[in-house]
Amino acid sequence: MAGWPASALRAKTAPPLLIDSHVHVWKHDPRFPFAAGRKVPDADATAETLLALMATNRVARTVLIQVIHYKWDNRYLADVLTRYPKRFLGVCRVDPEDPASPDTLASLIERGFHGVRLSPSAKPDGDWIGGPLMSPLWRRCAELKVPMTLLTEAPRLPQIVPLIEANPDLTVVIDHMADIAPDRGDDLARLVALARYPRVFVKISHLWSLSRGPYPYDDMTRQLKRLIDAFGPKRLMWGTDWPVSAPFRDYADIVALYRDHLDFLSPDERAQILGRTVQEVWPFGL
Repeated sequence: MAGWPASALRAKTAPPLLIDSHVHVWKHDPRFPFAAGRKVPDADATAETLLALMATNRVARTVLIQVIHYKWDNRYLADVLTRYPKRFLGVCRVDPEDPASPDTLASLIERGFHGVRLSPSAKPDGDWIGGPLMSPLWRRCAELKVPMTLLTEAPRLPQIVPLIEANPDLTVVIDHMADIAPDRGDDLARLVALARYPRVFVKISHLWSLSRGPYPYDDMTRQLKRLIDAFGPKRLMWGTDWPVSAPFRDYADIVALYRDHLDFLSPDERAQILGRTVQEVWPFGL
């Protein structure tokens, strides 16, 4: 069977279930206008294109993350989720500086979304993550029993500790290893420190942008092993971040990176990261 590791074939085991934890979709369509001032690529990244890529690369399901091109307008993603409910689950965005966001989130969850993503930058414009509007939003997320997903950098991680501790049953997912490059040991220590909270998960994605070396990014091995030691494979998951990743590597290469390379992973660890962890955080009806 082409495309699967020889070790899996020799063992006569089924290839692991692939569930991509992180993809964006968008379309130039007047029904779903982009946010003012956003620089959107000319090419569309539609759900239909993604489904074709998934079929070719045997990716069973995908978690779709609301793309910043639409800012807080989740209508295009809602439309995709309505049309393809068996293939996708969706994570919405809400305005973190709007006091009404907890109610907005509740409404979006009722419409079929499965979580929310916040993106506090490391600059002063991201200081809201430590502000008074976070507690009610995180509390509502916990009450709704959906994941809180964070795109942020390592210096912000200590600021979310009080929010994690105030909501111990809330699933929190850190995107892209907090964008920590392999030579940033102090930053990695901040991420590893979150392993003491059992509901914190990490996406080991963005190897293509964080690595200083060529594909398959062997310089990331030490960092990945440290995360495995700290969190265990049951709290780690992969993701392609298509189509943001496209200028670096194509979709097939990124799927192959996690499926066929990273040889320090045991078959069970690989299967966990490729599908089981994502399925726990975002349960698909498989």
